Amino acid sequence: LEYAIREDLNKRAPRVFGVLNPLKVIVTNYPEGATENMEILNNPEDESQGTRLVPFSREIYIEKEDFLENPPHKFFRLAPGQEVRLKGAYIIKCNGVKKSDVGEIEEVHCTMDPATRSGGPDSDRKVKGIIHWVSAEHAVPVAVRLYDRLFNVPNPTADKDVDFRSHINPDSLVTLTSALAEPYLKDAASGARFQFERRGYYIADAKDSQPGAPVFNRIVSLRDTWAK
Repeated sequence: LEYAIREDLNKRAPRVFGVLNPLKVIVTNYPEGATENMEILNNPEDESQGTRLVPFSREIYIEKEDFLENPPHKFFRLAPGQEVRLKGAYIIKCNGVKKSDVGEIEEVHCTMDPATRSGGPDSDRKVKGIIHWVSAEHAVPVAVRLYDRLFNVPNPTADKDVDFRSHINPDSLVTLTSALAEPYLKDAASGARFQFERRGYYIADAKDSQPGAPVFNRIVSLRDTWAK
């Protein structure tokens, strides 16, 4: 069933940028107060769905998991001294971090290569990592509900000597309240379905999602992480 859902929504669902666990990135050589609109395909599987404009600015948010201060071998996302492409925008390089008094990373400081903007003279320069992002100035707060399986085992009643309730998955519903999305999602219609780039397929809740205050429920992840 999940495979069939992915196959169907891959063709129909527009792609969007949604950052579920935000980490601030400051592009230090980008002009303060400046904004650019990046034209991005809504669905590479169906170009007839057109394009949208995604605002870019000096301060952006990326997923926390897309940065590691001390990365393992073959970590192809953002790390000190490493480059990564911001999808639809620039290649950036991490030059340092800002930490809190207790040592937690609050900001990642990067520089961008202006020639690598999508459509620019060096836009075809290759880097191994591509990550999604949202502009801090334009980000829309969204509530996100991550639904997973109710039980941790395929058949919770298989062992008659064990209470089936002991197999309940405590993470069958995780609600994220600090997620951020691109402006395109601000007034998402109830029941509208999207692919959050690199995260999964989501639907605007039919009851709780309102214009200006969207609520998204995860339909299915991009691949079968349960089996993994």
